[in-house]
Amino acid sequence: MKLNTIQTIGRSDFVNMGPIRLRQPLPTLEIEMVDPFILLHHYGPYQISEKNNPFDLGPHPHRGFEPITFLVQGEQLHRDSLGNESVVKAGDVQWTTAGRGIIHAEGPNKTFVKKGGTIEGIQLWLNLPAEKKMIQPNYQHAKHEEFNVLISEDNKVETRIIAGEFQNTYGKIATQTPVNAFMITAKSGGIEQIRFSNSHKGMLYLIKGKVSVNDTEILELNEHQLLQFHQDGEGFKIEAQTDSTLLFLSGDPFHEPVATYGPYVMNTQTELLEAMRDYQMGKMGFLPAH
Repeated sequence: MKLNTIQTIGRSDFVNMGPIRLRQPLPTLEIEMVDPFILLHHYGPYQISEKNNPFDLGPHPHRGFEPITFLVQGEQLHRDSLGNESVVKAGDVQWTTAGRGIIHAEGPNKTFVKKGGTIEGIQLWLNLPAEKKMIQPNYQHAKHEEFNVLISEDNKVETRIIAGEFQNTYGKIATQTPVNAFMITAKSGGIEQIRFSNSHKGMLYLIKGKVSVNDTEILELNEHQLLQFHQDGEGFKIEAQTDSTLLFLSGDPFHEPVATYGPYVMNTQTELLEAMRDYQMGKMGFLPAH
């Protein structure tokens, strides 16, 4: 297998989002965007209790992209203007297609807050192409145990196929565009090769641990770093130096202009103004505060 060379290794500094302090590996000064992926936030681990609950995001709108949550630890309640209400647990994924507009709210459910615990997760913004920005909104919740899992030859690496395809094994999530999303857990010493199409732009985010990437470029990726690949190979190889958890993402780039403002991702400034107006007029639906 011809290995993809590494384009950039980015940092993952803390940013403040209201009362929440979280890591932002995308975008950064080093990596502005990995088309079609616009934003990646790593939130937590937060200790949640009745006295401390910073991660409670009330009703807010989205349009023009897909906000996705990979929950690493804890429990969250999701509610949206389509009428969905579900408790997302550790290892679950919620994949929202905002399309023309959706209002959703998420935060620790009351039972979890009462008993206390740790919440940690990844929030990803996946762009939609211009032709699909105004499609009907949709919500998918896939549970940890529902995903297909591939085990490495040494039995030390598990690759959970959330979306896309790896070794003729397919993801649970139906996607709007060609995308791979794999959650990889590796025990120390574990080795695996991940293949993906060279039409895709690919990136690897290290949630925890330490890994070496590729044989030719021995690169030690440290916790919370994000790595972007060139489109010049068939995949990459990882070797875990310690017990590690990684998120691999790849997708066909759109090469379209991107205009963002707050919770909207469109192609032009005019479309952003239309999104704000439509939200104010109630065209994205309604979701009462809990």
